[in-house]
Amino acid sequence: MKRLHIHISAADMDATKKFYSALFGQAPSVDEPDYMKWMLDDPFVNIAVSQRDGAVRGVDHVGIQVDSDEALEGVNAMLMAAEQSTLAEPNAQCCYANSNKHWTRDPQGVIWEIFHSMDTIPTYGHDMRDDDCWDEPSKPLTEADRNAAMAKAKACCG
Repeated sequence: MKRLHIHISAADMDATKKFYSALFGQAPSVDEPDYMKWMLDDPFVNIAVSQRDGAVRGVDHVGIQVDSDEALEGVNAMLMAAEQSTLAEPNAQCCYANSNKHWTRDPQGVIWEIFHSMDTIPTYGHDMRDDDCWDEPSKPLTEADRNAAMAKAKACCG
């Protein structure tokens, strides 16, 4: 099962909470001072809002949340078969969750996060996009380029 994910950065969390709670007809399922999340069944979507790095970009990234690591690797395999670059981020501690992730970027530069969340954690945490140690994928990479990018990310970000 797959669920669309949209992550929005916001300056005014209270106003944003009021707006999205009215739009969706329910309070967020996760409600922290710096992060909120609505897990909706209709439409089947995970909407997250945060105050990440102080920058307000509106839509920060989009993604697909899957319900298993097998499904995560299946989506990644489809991207790789189409010669699209991805960056793996196992055991990411971000957004009050422990998740396995793959990051990619579409031809327009839209960042996509494909992820499987395994558990909740008590802090917002961060993911490799918060570090200056990785180059966001922007074009298909050769296997050697992909391995070099992964080695760079692992060396910097653990």
